[in-house]
Amino acid sequence: MTYIYNYPPLISGTLIKRYKRFLADIELATGEIITAHCPNTGPMTGVCTPESSVLISKSDNPKRKLAYTWEAILVDNTWVGINTALPNRVIKSALQQQLLPELAGRYTKVRSEVPYGKDKKSRIDFVLTGNDDQLPLYVEVKNVTLSEGNLALFPDTVTTRGQRHLQELMALLPAAKPVMLYFINRSDCDKFAPSDRCDPQYAQLLRQAAAMGVEILPYRFEITPQGINYLGLAELVLDRPSEVIK
Repeated sequence: MTYIYNYPPLISGTLIKRYKRFLADIELATGEIITAHCPNTGPMTGVCTPESSVLISKSDNPKRKLAYTWEAILVDNTWVGINTALPNRVIKSALQQQLLPELAGRYTKVRSEVPYGKDKKSRIDFVLTGNDDQLPLYVEVKNVTLSEGNLALFPDTVTTRGQRHLQELMALLPAAKPVMLYFINRSDCDKFAPSDRCDPQYAQLLRQAAAMGVEILPYRFEITPQGINYLGLAELVLDRPSEVIK
């Protein structure tokens, strides 16, 4: 299988506990207990249950304080990506290769971390330009791991930063085409909605943004011990609160 991203060789283990946001104790198959860097600093609701199977990578960089990085966790027989540094890396590669059908052909140049917004104090993940007959595309990427059944949800906690990003995307209209891209870091969800329970203000802003013309793209990805596979779009559900979606 050809993956959109290939992992380095990963090591299997069992999660003992996650603590201090950045740390996770993991028992390897040998019985050795190691401390790995946890790249996800959020609450990780549903994706940090002790005794779950996990995958970790090991760095050869002697300057790192922690050689191991927690990459994925097995939740109900589905691997869920933990490394929040990967979604932007994967999306950048996909954009450079024109692999995302909804965006492909609408640009020729990809720029990362471009200053924008009021006083240029924020940075958008990607700006896509190059086609003179089309508006520039401003793409913000969010990592999604929270789920209820087959419904992926974002965010998993109140995010004032995320609220600000939506407001800044709306402010780009009509001079540019803003895109809110959700990286669904698990393959067991074929629907996506904002989490009214975790952050009702964010949910309200997302519905407002969609109504104003911000393009909402919830992309599905399959996580495997070998790599990440692109699955296409999830169904976007904005017409009712996420608590009542079946």
